[in-house]
Amino acid sequence: MKVVISGSTGMVGKGVALECIDDPLITDIVLINRSPSLIEDPKVTEVLHQDFFNLNAIKSHFADMDACLFCMGVSSAGMSEKDYGNLTYDLTTYFAQIFLEASPKSIFTYVSGEGTDSSENGRSMWARVKGRTENAIMDMDFSQVYVMRPGYIHPMRGVRSRTKLYALLYDLFGLFYPLIKRLAPNKVTTSVNLGLANIELLNGYNKRVLHAEEINDLAERNLLRRSKRAT
Repeated sequence: MKVVISGSTGMVGKGVALECIDDPLITDIVLINRSPSLIEDPKVTEVLHQDFFNLNAIKSHFADMDACLFCMGVSSAGMSEKDYGNLTYDLTTYFAQIFLEASPKSIFTYVSGEGTDSSENGRSMWARVKGRTENAIMDMDFSQVYVMRPGYIHPMRGVRSRTKLYALLYDLFGLFYPLIKRLAPNKVTTSVNLGLANIELLNGYNKRVLHAEEINDLAERNLLRRSKRAT
């Protein structure tokens, strides 16, 4: 399968890209970034592009793809609803629409956030905007859309958040991750599991909105599929 991945300079996107490289199901990977990801592999083509509100110049890289694994995202901290909506709702839905035009029978996966408000009417600004974004994408005419709400993501394989504060918080939570996982296994996942789950969704799944429990289940399915293929 051939996939486009956005946001592979960040913790989530890089984690997804690394698992795609390792999975034999994925044959071609196109990374769309503003700055180099430093990910190199024969499967990988990296496209650097600055203006994500004008993708016409790189639209050809979206053609004849099986899926888009959309991993871009920004923190809402210190942002107005208008600005956060522009970088979340407007950017994501525009990217999805351009991708859909180029690959109309494709799958679209969107890494959202636990606590997202599907009603779009709640008190939390970021949750309303994320909910509006999810709803808009799921209304698009992809062959399938999957929304992932992972909650806490434990970074693995050396991936780190580019936001210094978040990187420090992940380091702190990482000390307690074994305990958190034991006490609440269905509330946490890892960057590896998120990558594996994104790949496994390309084989189909019976839910459109996935939380940590489903993400971890899909990751186990992926590893089982790989092991069967190896034998």
